[in-house]
Order: sequence, then structure tokens, then C-alpha cells
Amino acid sequence: MGKRAKLRGNAPDYSLRGRIYTEIRDKIITGEYKAGDNLVELKLAEEFGVSRTPIREALLQLEQEGLVSYEPNRGVVVLGISNQDIQDIYVIRRLIEGVAAYWAASRATPEELESIAEVVDLIEFYTGKEDVEQVTALDTRLHSLILEASKSRPLKQALGSFMHYIQRARTKSLKVPGRLQQSLKEHKAILTALQARNPEQAQEAMNQHVANVNYLLPPEEE
Repeated sequence: MGKRAKLRGNAPDYSLRGRIYTEIRDKIITGEYKAGDNLVELKLAEEFGVSRTPIREALLQLEQEGLVSYEPNRGVVVLGISNQDIQDIYVIRRLIEGVAAYWAASRATPEELESIAEVVDLIEFYTGKEDVEQVTALDTRLHSLILEASKSRPLKQALGSFMHYIQRARTKSLKVPGRLQQSLKEHKAILTALQARNPEQAQEAMNQHVANVNYLLPPEEE
């Protein structure tokens, strides 16, 4: 009983550390913490209202992910996300999501295809209103549904590791003039291929969609 109580008592520490890690990571990804900024443990502890221990643990995890580095005489420095990072991620994303669409065309259930079609309808509705925020959220939902329909756990794990980077780039791309309307056409092409149970066409449509997003992305400020 004593050991069990102790384990429960430690659980909030892990949860706290996870929340701090997520918040710092998101601030780096969104650019609130810019490349070259110093992240001082004491200041972060005051900002989050916690001790320095969960801050230090979160920074170590961020270092492992390549978002910060420990430098002599400077401490923790934000590395951020470079243009090359974004380019690399979209090459990988194109490969993964193309395969996901290929498999979804043959593996998706009728119910899953119906859900995908409903999201495309909603994207069309909010595209007409030029509501970038809603379209971005629905775009994310659509790609998640296709990934689920692929029935591939390895693909989900591979893509999930950098989904937050994709989210930032997706939002920026949809703000490019004319991109909302073009993205809708691409989503409809993907849906048509999925409904036709045509894996090759679905993969090609998805590859083209992801390539177009990457091509239209405004460059990150270095």
C-alpha cells in the first residue's frame, strides 16, 4: 500500500513536467521563443510558478529533440526551426501521407469514408467564408482521418513525431492568397480517389497536395 501511494504521489510531477515541456516546445515552434534566445531556468521557473527541477527536465528533453542546445557561457539557447527543417519535414511528410492515402483507399471502412467526406464538406463551407482558423483545424482533422483509415500504426507513430511542426506550416500556407481555394480542390481530388478505391490515384493526389503546401510556404525568418 505504501509503495502504491508513493507512485500516485509522484504522478503529478510527471504531468507537470509534461505540461511545461509542451508549453516551452509550442512557444519555440510558434516563434515566441526565437532562435538565439536564452532560456534561463530561474526565469522560466518564475514564469511557470514551479521549481527549477521540472524546467531543467523539460529543457533536457527539448535538447534531445534538437530544439535547444546547451552552450558554454550562455546556457540554454533556442535553436528553433530552420527553413531546412521545414523542407526536410515536408519531404518526409509527402512520403508518409502518400502511403497513408494509398492504403486508406483500400482499407478505409464505409463509415470512415463518410467521415472524410463530411470534413471535406465542412472545409468547403468555411473556405467560402475565408475562415482560415476553421479550415486549418478541419485540414488537420482530415489528414488525421486518412491516417487512421490507413490502419497503419507505424505510419501514425512516424508522422506524430513532428505533427506540431506541420501544424505551424499548414497555418502559414493557408494564409497565402488563393491557397484556401486551391487546397479545397486538392482535398476533393483526394476524396474522389479514396471513394473510387483507387490507391495509386489517392497517393498521387496526396503527394501533389503536400508538395503544393511546401512550395507555397513563406520562408522562415532565420
